[in-house]
Amino acid sequence: MSTEKIKETISKYNKNKICIGVLGSHSALEIAHGAKQEGFPTVVVCQKGREKTYVKYYKNLFDYVLLLDNFADVVKEENLQKLKKLNTIFVPNRSFSVYVGYKNIEEKFSIPIHGNRYMLKTEERNTPKNQYYLLKKAGIPTPKTFRSPDEIDRLVIVKVPEKGRKIERAFFYASSSEEFKQKAKQRIKKGIIRQADLEEAVIEEYVIGAKFNANYFWSPLTNELDLLGFDKRIQTDLDGVLDLPANEQLELATPTQNVEIGHIGVTMRESQIEKILETGEQFVKTCKKEYPPGMIGLFALQGAVTKELEFYVFDVSPRVPGCPCVEPTSPYMKYKYGMEVGPGRRVAMEIKRGIKEDRLEEIMT
Repeated sequence: MSTEKIKETISKYNKNKICIGVLGSHSALEIAHGAKQEGFPTVVVCQKGREKTYVKYYKNLFDYVLLLDNFADVVKEENLQKLKKLNTIFVPNRSFSVYVGYKNIEEKFSIPIHGNRYMLKTEERNTPKNQYYLLKKAGIPTPKTFRSPDEIDRLVIVKVPEKGRKIERAFFYASSSEEFKQKAKQRIKKGIIRQADLEEAVIEEYVIGAKFNANYFWSPLTNELDLLGFDKRIQTDLDGVLDLPANEQLELATPTQNVEIGHIGVTMRESQIEKILETGEQFVKTCKKEYPPGMIGLFALQGAVTKELEFYVFDVSPRVPGCPCVEPTSPYMKYKYGMEVGPGRRVAMEIKRGIKEDRLEEIMT
């Protein structure tokens, strides 16, 4: 989608009636809530059979609903025209990337996106100039990766797509090539993963440290980086197994799965905040060079802080991280803005500023 076409669309919008849009999944509620806090109308794109959360239980958050047979149908011209008629600015989440698809987003989705649509694909490990590439270019510490199970010489975490749900990754741990083969065979037999997917698995050093997801917002309008806060993941059935006494975990002898089901808000020691913000700034600087115009708006760096107090990053979310717990549990935005500001509200604040200063095109792709 050319920059000129997006600029043309923005130029035709009624700036007094901008509508914030989102796909009905992942983080739609927090984006819509934030939009409402700043006085914007909202539109949600729903898939039939998955719409009840948005059209029944939280219908107060959405002024308009675009109900489709499939999420991917949003790129059909008649649906794009409906969104344009509403003067829609779209906020991408993980479900948007997965269900609509990168090619469709880059080539067919002619709605202005708050964010960099060309960076969404960097989340995938098999993409050239992906998140690993960007982290390395930025000089951000990352876990050592291994090209083959035969190279394993320490505790590793193996990341491989689930057999039944390709958007989710199955995880297992191994300390040697023999243990890798044994655990992989066990999971293939149980139908958790496929042999074909195992060939493309990421084998990564397991960094022993406290887990932190650092959630950021980069503003091209002010050239400032906000730290929205930190969260940790709740995962099933891993958390369920870890709740058991150690002897019962051993007796259970079942492969665990790290399926993300929720988040917990956490804070970090104040002396380390500068380091976290500098890491975010390094990432933003690299993205400007590698994917101009670079990072826009929300993103997250998922990692761990070691006992040496080094922040290792092992996952990047180049879009809405999807952790609504950050707004009520994090003090960092309150320190800066004098009020609680969650991901959705921060997006809406930026769009409002873009409208006021006639600079919307600077925060859109």
